[in-house]
Amino acid sequence: MKTFSDNIKIHNTNLVKLTKLLKQISLLRLVLFILLAIILIYLFKYKLLTTILLVFPLVAIISFGISIKYYSKIAYRKRHTEFLKCINESEILRDERKLNTFDKGKEFINATHPYTSDLDIFGQHSIFQLINRTTTESGKLRLAKWLSEPALNHEIIERQEAIKELAPNLQWRQDFQASGMHFQHKKSDYNKLLEWMEKPVGLINHSLLYITLAVALSVLSFASLYYFIIHIFFVNWFTYLIPFIAVMLINNFVLRRTKPQAEDIVITSQENINTLKSYKSLISAIENKKFKSYKLKQLQSLLSLDKFSAFKEINKLCKILDFSQQRGVNKMKIPIKGNAFYAILNLFLLLDIYLIIETEQWKLKNKTSLRSWSNIISEFEALNSFAGFSYSNPAFTFPEITEQNNHIHFEVLGHPLIQSDKRVCNNFHSEGHGDISMITGSNMGGKSTFLRTVGLNLVLALAGAPCCAENAKVSNLKLYTSMRTQDNLSMGVSSFYAELKRVETILKKIENNENIFFLLDEMFKGTNSQDRHRGGFSLIYQMCGLKTSGIVATHDIELAKLLEKKSLVTNYSFNSEIKDNTMYFSYKLHTGICNDFNACELMRKSGINILSDISEDEI
Repeated sequence: MKTFSDNIKIHNTNLVKLTKLLKQISLLRLVLFILLAIILIYLFKYKLLTTILLVFPLVAIISFGISIKYYSKIAYRKRHTEFLKCINESEILRDERKLNTFDKGKEFINATHPYTSDLDIFGQHSIFQLINRTTTESGKLRLAKWLSEPALNHEIIERQEAIKELAPNLQWRQDFQASGMHFQHKKSDYNKLLEWMEKPVGLINHSLLYITLAVALSVLSFASLYYFIIHIFFVNWFTYLIPFIAVMLINNFVLRRTKPQAEDIVITSQENINTLKSYKSLISAIENKKFKSYKLKQLQSLLSLDKFSAFKEINKLCKILDFSQQRGVNKMKIPIKGNAFYAILNLFLLLDIYLIIETEQWKLKNKTSLRSWSNIISEFEALNSFAGFSYSNPAFTFPEITEQNNHIHFEVLGHPLIQSDKRVCNNFHSEGHGDISMITGSNMGGKSTFLRTVGLNLVLALAGAPCCAENAKVSNLKLYTSMRTQDNLSMGVSSFYAELKRVETILKKIENNENIFFLLDEMFKGTNSQDRHRGGFSLIYQMCGLKTSGIVATHDIELAKLLEKKSLVTNYSFNSEIKDNTMYFSYKLHTGICNDFNACELMRKSGINILSDISEDEI
């Protein structure tokens, strides 16, 4: 889309400016360093010791502090602009359906799931790759869940309203996504963070005692050190060192008792600081935006109940955990390097005690809230993903959700993973229990793709997303498929047996009066033609009397004719034609049974000499 190309040009221009500005700031810091060095030499020359000791350090610290802060601010803007550019480049790739570089969601692939494996929900060239714009692990999990199970009707409608509001807000959406990308890391496990929050606290129950002890020992530490220093030139100076050594031993004993809790905080901060900072950044974007739709306003309100800001609370924990990194841990396989000054000050001031108590106070205050905040961010990220999907596919439509049983109506329905200029669209309608459609057609004519087209769009519709159709109206259905059943050699399971188990599951669900819509591709293909024919007829006959509907794709013309004769199915077909020795596929759905099959022609093109004078009796 032209919008994304224009955005890339703007971000490239901004990147050039920001890169130039960063170089200027670096040069300014060098000039500042030289200037301060000259001033220091001047002060020494004129023996202005008071200024050197009191004024100069303050001026130097403030000057460098301001320059570092400004540099960090511009560096953040530069990274943010790089992320925005990357986001727009990704949108162009998605528009062209070039999905190889995107996260495949492999961890969500489940061969036993009712439909995800058959419909390319996850994996290579999947709908997950096309939609996913999440940056946090919890957001990714939420999006995967929405694509794996239908929502309730009222939830679908609320999601649709939220997505419609977010979709045109391109700048906010991309800023929101970029905000999470600053702290994105693949190794995060937000469940570890939640588990850490559930761990019992220790020092907080005796916080007054520990803080009093820490203050008293700190005073004794500096007092004994001062006592030793003023007597250091005495003959028996070692005698005056004994109190200081005694206090240091006591301090060390206390620190050893609190060491496990302190190290746990450091390790946790190492694992989860990026997750928390990502949450903080995303929450800031949410809190500062005005929303109109019910769902977005409701989610936003949960972040600031009774003047309680989730952003401020997470920011406070981030500061505590950032500070804990100064401590370091040596017992890990890859030790976390600490700051030597922390170790020294810790021995005098018992900083570990304050660190532990501050952390435990935060945990007690926000123990239940963090999971809620995580859920809110996850919902926003999933909605933002669907909104980006909707914006990039303006021809897609939000379906009407009906309370009717097993109702599906699609007009100009296409496969969302096929590029728009190559996509062939069809109409499809199925209404009520027992409405079964049978599709016959030539090899490579489009039967399996059409089944996935219907299935994928149902998944999108029941997740609250727009469908690849001009008009749509669907019931809230439970979708089951049997299209890619495979054998499992390690468990001794043949593909035929795997398909039987799949069909058995579908039948049990239907018998429990669940609102099922099924997609079956080439029933019982792992057995002989006679059993396949008999079994296929028996299964369809049985399903017609149950509270279900669906689509069956088959090569079995005789089965299609028999079922039509018994008024058990509605027949549709995909046809092909040969022109100038070349095979053409229209991929258009027609009513009636297919009247041409191309298997022999395809075999002939593969080098097989097809005999034309052989009779059926001889075969």
